[in-house]
Amino acid sequence: MTRYLVVPQWQGSPSSRAMQLIDGAQAIAGDLPRSSTTILDVPMEAGEALGTGVHRLSSLQRIRDQVSAALDSSGDVVLTVGGDCGVALAPIAHAAARHPELAVVWFDAHPDLNTPDSSPSGAFAGMVLRAVLGDGEPGLSLPPGTVPAERVFVAGARSYDDPELDAVARAGIATFDVDALRDPDGLAAAVRDSGASAVYFHVDVDVLDPAEITGNAHPEPFGLSVAELTAAISRVRAELPLAGASLAGYSPASLATANDDLGAILRVVGALA
Repeated sequence: MTRYLVVPQWQGSPSSRAMQLIDGAQAIAGDLPRSSTTILDVPMEAGEALGTGVHRLSSLQRIRDQVSAALDSSGDVVLTVGGDCGVALAPIAHAAARHPELAVVWFDAHPDLNTPDSSPSGAFAGMVLRAVLGDGEPGLSLPPGTVPAERVFVAGARSYDDPELDAVARAGIATFDVDALRDPDGLAAAVRDSGASAVYFHVDVDVLDPAEITGNAHPEPFGLSVAELTAAISRVRAELPLAGASLAGYSPASLATANDDLGAILRVVGALA
């Protein structure tokens, strides 16, 4: 059984449209099964950096703790709906605790591999995957080795900062660009051959081509189609059991347009759930 956890967190986003992530999360929640959906009442205050390079760290830590508590209440597979990409941190930790040989497939136009020192924005959404690898602000990172780099797969990224390219090369992280994903067998084989026992998917909607979805605060051209994304997810799922998933980054331009992209988003939800 899949459970849905909706986390309308905006504090990790660098976008001027960050607050619209709340509208996006609520719009998605409206189409999820009510009996199996929990919507977290996250704090609205921006929070403080607490002397670190992570903007709004105090609020991000509070929300991380809320998500962890909500996840601990059930052994079900959980699809966490954001909000910004920072909502994935606690669910990945939860999935790795249940599946120590977890693989993480990170579908995102940006690899989110900055550190507080290298980030041009100070926004945690651009640091999340690096924090999953245990390299980041100690108050908002997983213990090193929780998910090793050889079981992390960056898929669909097409906008890297130089420090992120360095991190990929140094850690040996496998990357699959949009062209490679058009035949999903390569990704599925790599995840299977990593020795993983289960897979966690994270999807930022900006991995999709801007022609596929308008509610995207960080559009990058030449992305995946919905059909290509769902095919890649399904092909990996045919190889390994699902340990959990997250969907983030839906930022409609206004509350009035919040439902415009739900057809595309629900197709992705269906592939993940």
